[in-house]
Amino acid sequence: MGSGLLKRDFFDRPSHEVAPDLLGRILVHGPVAVRLTEVEAYGLPGEDPASHTFRGPTPRNAVMFGPPGHLYVYFTYGMHFCANLSCLPEGMGCGVLLRAGEIVSGLSQARARRGVAVSDRDLARGPARLAVAMGFDRAHNGLDACSGDGELVLLEGESPSAIRSGPRTGVSTGADTPWRFWIDGDPTVSPYRRHVARRR
Repeated sequence: MGSGLLKRDFFDRPSHEVAPDLLGRILVHGPVAVRLTEVEAYGLPGEDPASHTFRGPTPRNAVMFGPPGHLYVYFTYGMHFCANLSCLPEGMGCGVLLRAGEIVSGLSQARARRGVAVSDRDLARGPARLAVAMGFDRAHNGLDACSGDGELVLLEGESPSAIRSGPRTGVSTGADTPWRFWIDGDPTVSPYRRHVARRR
């Protein structure tokens, strides 16, 4: 597992620059560690209609407007948690969604959270699955990934040999913005699904 804690200035950049650089990094939360294989960038308020910050600060998205390098955990579709890491200086409001990864430490704990029959490939293959495998919930909203003295740590890891980018998945607006980044050929990358409007 890669060593070397990523510093806060790593996140003090636009989210679409941070996102591809997160691939291959190791995110550690307690006993479980994941090598990030797929991420998705979300931009600034008023500029990116797919971002949770598009309409400005709210109690829900406050972490995204805080200092860079903090975990933003949100509940979606009434049943799933997902996790982002905040980017740019305080007050800017953008971040990177953690979409998928390979569990590289704490397999037994991750499997206990996800189900004993789940394959290694599928333990964190998708943003909600990753959040469950890592044990993220509302209590972890705001965790600092850069302090080095907390329960969340982001390590350097190894740079992947090939990275691809394409449209974002599962969003109804701004879907064609090519800010989804993934490690080419990695089996833990989630399948691409274009948003389909729900019928009433």
